[in-house]
Amino acid sequence: MSSSPAPRASFKATLLTGLLTLLPLWLTWVVVKFVFVLLSDASRPWTAPVLVQLAAISPGTFGWLVQPWVQTAIALIATLCVILLSGVMARRVFGQRMLRWFESLIRRIPFANTIYGSARQLLDILQTKPGGTQRVVLVDFPHTEMKSIGFVTRVLREHGTGRELAAVYVPTTPNPTSGYLEIVPVEKITPTDWTVDQAMSFIISGGAVSPESIPFSPPAAAGPTRSI
Repeated sequence: MSSSPAPRASFKATLLTGLLTLLPLWLTWVVVKFVFVLLSDASRPWTAPVLVQLAAISPGTFGWLVQPWVQTAIALIATLCVILLSGVMARRVFGQRMLRWFESLIRRIPFANTIYGSARQLLDILQTKPGGTQRVVLVDFPHTEMKSIGFVTRVLREHGTGRELAAVYVPTTPNPTSGYLEIVPVEKITPTDWTVDQAMSFIISGGAVSPESIPFSPPAAAGPTRSI
């Protein structure tokens, strides 16, 4: 008498294959949707009223402008145009002067100056090559038997002992804009030779895109203190 474990196993294998096939597409959709909604929402408050007014002037000609997908697409295009224009202006003398004027204005606002200054410093750190500090590291998180990718943003010293401590930003997957800030002793972090781009690809893809090898254990300390 024959049983049916083979068809059941085949069904499970097919289901798993389907999930593994769709998972990269789903991750791509999640990231693209997040960026798409973020960019379109930035311009929607001032593009939507303009489109509604145009539709009210001539419903027969411009009535389609009030469709939600049309407003989202136009808001996205408007945001991209502003980003491209900002990039072009930032490379010109006039644009740099405008940026410095805007930054000086932000510094006068009590709470906004802290947010803008911190974000500006973080982006500058990630865009520049580290001087004597390996930028991409591994830290014990959430416990000692597991590692997480992190970015060293600064090296501090412990009050009283002088021990070196690293401020490490640990981003989340697949959205690296949120994460955790860890203060980790330098001797407990594991340096890598990864670039920031490689680390970002690894995080966003959920580990699917990565170099062939990565160090896991911290290197042996050469002395009482060690700089990374």
